[in-house]
Amino acid sequence: MPVLALSLGAVLSLGACAGTGGNARVEPAEASGDGVLRVGVILDNSGDNAFLNAPQLAAVRLAIQDINAAGGHKGRPVELLPVHPDQDTAKQASDAAAAKADVVIGPTDSSHAPAAADILSRAHIPLISPANTAAGLSGLASGGYYFRTVAADVAQGPVLAKLAKDAGAATINVLYQEGSYGKDLSGAVSEAAKGAGLTVLPGARFKAGAAAEAALSASKAKPDAVVVIAREGARDALVELNSAGVAGSRIILSDGAFARYGSGLAPGTLEGARAVVPGQLPGAAFQAKLLAVDPALKDVSFAAETYDAVTLAALAAARAQDDAGRSIAANLVPVSGGTASSGAGAPAAPCLSYKECLGGLAGSPDINYDGESGPVAFDSNGDITSAAFSVYTFGADNNPSLSGRETAGHSG
Repeated sequence: MPVLALSLGAVLSLGACAGTGGNARVEPAEASGDGVLRVGVILDNSGDNAFLNAPQLAAVRLAIQDINAAGGHKGRPVELLPVHPDQDTAKQASDAAAAKADVVIGPTDSSHAPAAADILSRAHIPLISPANTAAGLSGLASGGYYFRTVAADVAQGPVLAKLAKDAGAATINVLYQEGSYGKDLSGAVSEAAKGAGLTVLPGARFKAGAAAEAALSASKAKPDAVVVIAREGARDALVELNSAGVAGSRIILSDGAFARYGSGLAPGTLEGARAVVPGQLPGAAFQAKLLAVDPALKDVSFAAETYDAVTLAALAAARAQDDAGRSIAANLVPVSGGTASSGAGAPAAPCLSYKECLGGLAGSPDINYDGESGPVAFDSNGDITSAAFSVYTFGADNNPSLSGRETAGHSG
């Protein structure tokens, strides 16, 4: 089944999020749960993105199934609360709190995270997103109740620079679409490129649908490679770059610009071009398990990250011997193999499933869950500290094929 682990990377406009005081990620918590671990889910996709709900829900159900098969939480089954994708994010968060959720998985759209985190942090319920990639969320005021199992957009900066250098480029410039996604990521690419010894030539920014002038400017700089950072304006930018004489292997695309362009571009426009996509394609065994949960599943976007979010929450509850949200938030960093402070020692050897990690907890409080999405290792912001990326190379038909994998050292 040809499926891709894609990233929305929605542009974030951070609103004020009062949240709650303190930092639940590092503060000790007294046991206050009722003995039943309840998982809520926020499914905030609609319209063209509605297909993203199914793989996340299937992954939650699969994770709970696997956890319960290994004994559940303290011998009692983990419960999945009812989901209501027809409701807005705030209503879903409020309903989850009212239903006594101990942890909530979601949302997908980065711009919805502040509202959900504000409501849930006030109720002392951790929120773990498998899909939020906006860089600004690293500073979200949640009182330590916000985590994410996917890398921030800016984590791909070093990977994009590396792709250029690996192909022999000595000079690059960046063509980016206006907005926080383009601005933040272009800065990350430029910084990483300079650190790698590349010369960064003057770049250019553009508005969606109006890339001609910026593309011509980028071409006149005569770079060995052009990094294109865009979302809905990507196709127009590629058309204009081609008209300006920049095409094929000289082009490197950010995740937002990744697509199957096909006949939407002139033949050969992207032949040899490369693109990055956050995450790694789930293995055949994991995909088969997802299909057993939902035989109608057509996509696995964010499924691995969702599965890991649920598993980490259950392991945090197991480490605390308590299902309350405060206890889960206080134990998510250590069960992930991460650290909330500098100078910590090396993490424990990885364990790869809830059952295996649960066995490890019987002998030591220090475990290191590496799941279907790879290493997680939360930091003091609730971000993952290493990020896996899939690399795709385009053919003469302007369609991509998986060609490699890269890892970035920090999510943002």
